[in-house]
Amino acid sequence: MKYAISCMLVSERRELLLARLAGEGKLVARDLALELGISEDSVRRDLRDLAAAGLCQRVYGGAVPVSRALADYATRGSVEPESKRRVAAHAVGLIHPGHRVILDGGTTTLAVARALPLDLHATVITHSPTIAAALVPHPTVEILLLGGRIYKHSAVACGAATVEAAAAVTADLFLLGVTGVHREHGLTTGDPEEAAMKRALSARAAETYVLASNEKLGAVSAYRVLDLDDVTGVVTESGLLDPAEI
Repeated sequence: MKYAISCMLVSERRELLLARLAGEGKLVARDLALELGISEDSVRRDLRDLAAAGLCQRVYGGAVPVSRALADYATRGSVEPESKRRVAAHAVGLIHPGHRVILDGGTTTLAVARALPLDLHATVITHSPTIAAALVPHPTVEILLLGGRIYKHSAVACGAATVEAAAAVTADLFLLGVTGVHREHGLTTGDPEEAAMKRALSARAAETYVLASNEKLGAVSAYRVLDLDDVTGVVTESGLLDPAEI
């Protein structure tokens, strides 16, 4: 059987790797090389080409599923909308009258903004013009918009000016959006400046909760934001989880 697998065409072998990734949620290069009777270099080359095609995310020693949340902003709005609404419904329960809340950018946090009660008295700090605009109809929500260069993929301000503005605020909690939530690789996103911005916002809040709709669970993106141990809890469509439960 090993001989037959080792004689596969490269395209056939890569189809096998993608099927294995879909079924098991990760690929380990050393184990695959032994199983398929090929060199680790061959497996790594396959994974590198699959990653270049956007079909997986390479990590140390292998690969994991690529996050569907890396699509452009308009497309992400159509990814798992019901899961995002259920996550938002649970996240709203974390926000109490009088709270100062930092809302990250993204489509899941936009669902949170839209789900907030119209009579809520709170202050929302955000670097997302989209989030700020969604909160305008809330008469008793004070909005503080952090400015800077707009990163269009997520419709948020990023960069040195935004980080400096964030340093002047404090909050009770931060609702964090990411593109990947993974037990081993933590919380990740697809842009290094956005990752740095998220860390800066988390540092200004007493508690950080990550919003994890279905497409983000088990996925990994290129840039680390925080470890799971760094957040207070993970809000999923089934409710609030301890990070150790992921």
